[in-house]
Amino acid sequence: MNKSKLLLVEDDEAVSTQLKYALRDDFSLLLAEDGSQAIRVFEESRPTFVCLDLGLPPHPDTADEGMKVLDEILAREPSSKVVVLTGNRDRENALRAIQLGAFDYHLKPIDLVEFKVVLRRAVYLHGLEQESESWVRGTEGGRFADILGNTAAMRKIFSVIQRVARSDVTVLVEGESGTGKELIARAVHAASRRAHGPFVPINCGAIPDTLLESELFGHEKGAFTGAHMQRKGRVELASGGTLFLDEIGELPLLLQVKLLRFLQERTIERVGGREEIQLELRVVAATNRDLKAQTQRALFREDLYYRLSVVTIQVPPLRERGEDVILLANHYLRRFAREQHRRLRFGVDALQALTAYSWPGNIRELENKVSRAVIMTSSKVIGPGDLDLESVSTVTLEPTSLRSARDRAEHEVLIDALTRHRGNISQAAAELGVSRPTLHGLLDKHSIDAKSFK
Repeated sequence: MNKSKLLLVEDDEAVSTQLKYALRDDFSLLLAEDGSQAIRVFEESRPTFVCLDLGLPPHPDTADEGMKVLDEILAREPSSKVVVLTGNRDRENALRAIQLGAFDYHLKPIDLVEFKVVLRRAVYLHGLEQESESWVRGTEGGRFADILGNTAAMRKIFSVIQRVARSDVTVLVEGESGTGKELIARAVHAASRRAHGPFVPINCGAIPDTLLESELFGHEKGAFTGAHMQRKGRVELASGGTLFLDEIGELPLLLQVKLLRFLQERTIERVGGREEIQLELRVVAATNRDLKAQTQRALFREDLYYRLSVVTIQVPPLRERGEDVILLANHYLRRFAREQHRRLRFGVDALQALTAYSWPGNIRELENKVSRAVIMTSSKVIGPGDLDLESVSTVTLEPTSLRSARDRAEHEVLIDALTRHRGNISQAAAELGVSRPTLHGLLDKHSIDAKSFK
């Protein structure tokens, strides 16, 4: 197995020798003794991991040169994991390095056991980030290129998409606004045999009733005032591909009848036309309403509901997706920071606030808040205020019962400990005064994934 590259930037020969012998079995080592050499080696070899002494020549008594090297490395590769080394009396500069984007710091004299723990954590986190990027790029078969999630509910949705994509059955996607229903529809299309055909969306609630029939089914020249030429509708344009009917619950009853006829016979007539047009396509519909309840109130046709819901996919709200919140937040942070040419990360208090917030606007709201933070923050570490969220410590909650208050407090303590120890189970368990098995049991109880905090 190929070893990961680690660049060791250290001008003290004794420390350099100590680290070389300690790390040679775990890493492919690259060496540098000053800043210019470090940048040159980094440019040539692009190591993922860097061990950087802050006190480098020509100013070994200050952290200036080390900070400069850190800035240069992260400018070239923001995902690099840089662990800075500094003396016991220089903790302030170590913390400043963390704010600039360093992964962690270690104080001299070096405790090799502790230092190796720090490096193992860096390696593990890098692996998780690579897996996450794999999902984003769609390297898992190209099926969910724009959907990110690691909870049981999302894995179940991925499995349903894989199965339903093999056929042409109609799919109904249900979920609150902002949960990513169109992404699910696009994933169904992309995984199907129709992937090379068109994906045609139409929002049934965004078009006036008087225009919606023409938008859906098209019209012939002279069909009504202003119809100066023949025009194909969205249904016809989707032939050979997928038609996505967003907010299907907003469809007027008259058009529900015409849509039902199309689903039954797979033919349409343009407005003002008499020719039946045979079409072959898949239909995916989405709604943030309870269509079954609407059928009982005669607001939605029951026969159309059953035609649409051959397969139903329920998309959970973000507040029920556990630590997917952090996974998604980090994904958006990387994307927006790259667009703005900035190097940013979430602070501990920001991660706590992200986890504690209820996200009424779901993923759309999360995306907007992270985008705002990237633009508004003046620091390299994003805090709750940058996200327009309250710090967890300032949020007051009204418990509905003693049990719910205890569960909430237990959840917050677990989140706090894992955040502080970056997902290290042993350290978190030691701080909380419980055994590792007990802590694992508590994490399962609260649906918390410790890996999300690394």
